[in-house]
Amino acid sequence: MTAVTGGKRAGDRAKATFRPALLLIAFGATASIVAWGYLVVAAIDFGATARHDGKGSAWAFMGIASLGAMLCLFLTFMLAIRLSRALGAGTHHEPRPQRDPAAPKGGKRAAR
Repeated sequence: MTAVTGGKRAGDRAKATFRPALLLIAFGATASIVAWGYLVVAAIDFGATARHDGKGSAWAFMGIASLGAMLCLFLTFMLAIRLSRALGAGTHHEPRPQRDPAAPKGGKRAAR
């Protein structure tokens, strides 16, 4: 039995190459998700301290840690999207061409 290597729809395959930019994006996403986890734990700890001790500074630190956690998670999502686009996971949508203003409106039914 012979292997089929060609055909009508057989295209040239791009060879996988090492791209350091993708490694940097992946490292950034990993670092931001680790920072998110740390900030979530810190916010929970500050919240528990604020509830039991009633310290106003603990409430402020809890708010800052919560805001930082939200920003880290947002950054993680943005980097993950950029990484998936760079790897070719998403398809680029082509917009429809602009309609000719001189063409009559409607289709065949309206032309009758």
